Amino acid sequence: MEELVVLGTGYAEAVRCFNTCFAIRDNKPKESPIGRETFLVDSGGGNGILKALLDADIDCKDIHHIFVTHEHTDHILGMPWLIRVIGKAMNQEKYVGNLYIYCHADLVDTIKTITQLTVQKKFWKYFDDRIIFVPLNDGDKQTILGRETTFFDIHSTKAKQYGFTCQLASGLKLTCAGDEPYTEMINSYVDGSDWLLHEAFCLYSMRDKFNPYEKHHSTVREACALAEKMKIPNLVLWHTEDKHLADRKKLYEAEGREFYHGNLIVPDDGDIIRLKK
Repeated sequence: MEELVVLGTGYAEAVRCFNTCFAIRDNKPKESPIGRETFLVDSGGGNGILKALLDADIDCKDIHHIFVTHEHTDHILGMPWLIRVIGKAMNQEKYVGNLYIYCHADLVDTIKTITQLTVQKKFWKYFDDRIIFVPLNDGDKQTILGRETTFFDIHSTKAKQYGFTCQLASGLKLTCAGDEPYTEMINSYVDGSDWLLHEAFCLYSMRDKFNPYEKHHSTVREACALAEKMKIPNLVLWHTEDKHLADRKKLYEAEGREFYHGNLIVPDDGDIIRLKK
């Protein structure tokens, strides 16, 4: 069974928690020279990703697959730090195999340029050799951690952004829908999902305070109504404002359960979610 490791739950300007990013891994280590392989999704907005991974007991040497959803600072600026650390491990012959970075085609040069401008060449010299970029088009399939993973364009109203859906070892279907309100144009990818990872910038009751629609985000109520309509059994809400962290779980669950009757999870940074029925 896989587990979802929640590295961060906040939006771009969050300071009370880390930016939303996560990892997927088997909940039991496998005996492998590569170690406990981990699929990392997004990298946060800086070197806070290194602390988040440390706190989650994830060794960067076990990360061989990274997916970057889009170009915004809170999703991409941890990449130079990860490449630096993994490049160092490669230099020291402590990293087994290659690192694969998945992103839509327009992002490849962006990640390379940011890294080359901020990190010494001795760390990024492995580009296109052992650090391999995999440019994605809508509907492309890749095998990651032995699971078929399908990437799709979420039809963002801002920067171009991709999500993904994958088949878990249990046969369950997990979908990451990005950090913008859901659009019916991705129904064909999301239909039949057992787990949906969806943004919810704030409570619907606080929409006038936080103005989620101006930021092209949705609220708890809307995300939950969507999951109810699509009959999604398990819903994870994150990418939120960070003004109510102490009460966020209680407040979001209370509003969400008025509109959604499945398994609603509002995680905190560092939570580990077992991906089961």
